[in-house]
Amino acid sequence: MDNLTLAFIGGGNMAAALASGLAGKICAAGDIHVIDINEAGHEAWRARGMTTAAKPDEALRRCRAWVYAVKPQHMREAVMQSKPWLAPDTLIISIAAGIRADTLAGWLGEPGKPWQRLVRCMPNTPALVGAGITGLAAMPGVTEADRALAARLLQSVGEVVWVDGDAGLDAVTALSGSGPAYVFLLLEALAAAGQAVGLTEAQAHQLAQATVAGAARLSGQSTDTPAVLREKVTSKGGTTAAALDVFKQAGFADIVRDAVQAAARRSRELAEEFGK
Repeated sequence: MDNLTLAFIGGGNMAAALASGLAGKICAAGDIHVIDINEAGHEAWRARGMTTAAKPDEALRRCRAWVYAVKPQHMREAVMQSKPWLAPDTLIISIAAGIRADTLAGWLGEPGKPWQRLVRCMPNTPALVGAGITGLAAMPGVTEADRALAARLLQSVGEVVWVDGDAGLDAVTALSGSGPAYVFLLLEALAAAGQAVGLTEAQAHQLAQATVAGAARLSGQSTDTPAVLREKVTSKGGTTAAALDVFKQAGFADIVRDAVQAAARRSRELAEEFGK
């Protein structure tokens, strides 16, 4: 286990998931410091052996990496409160949605000298059950050791993918960040359709849930592309072909593309709003 000291600035669900994945594996629980304005939640953190504070404090100075996990509208205030304890070798990891790396670098740095030791991340909600995927983008000042550390932290809750800059993270946000909602929508629709053809609510939900989970698992473990897997289950003139024809006529692929593009566009808009 590494001699790593870590601070979470913000103690919400994602921070809790990360801390659970890290404690006792990458670092000791006692080397994790959690800053959360919600003091009611401090007892749960301390019961796991971690230290807590309601606002940024001196303990930040000993932490090798800081993970900002606050809501975007509170990010600037959190940065300004914690900045006095920032050291030259502190690695900043941001999982705050909508705050661009250059904006955060400007807040953390000094006029004309933005902070460069910064990795911006976009995890998704399956991270809460250790099945997430996170897009990461590094500022120029991030070392190979910093990149490795950031990757290890986020790998504690799933897979990681490195992309180039904020533009890459806008795309990640649109695909995997918002993506779980698209899957949940499909689950809702499949279950409702199952009921429409005679299944009970419980039967339809169980079948839809297992089908989506199983198909994703099969795709992940197969050497075939999703297109080939689709073809393998589609017999000419059969039931699957009849269903896929309906999807095609409705422009399913175009709908998905337009939805992802709308999410990416909104990600850019929110970054402009929060960066002001």
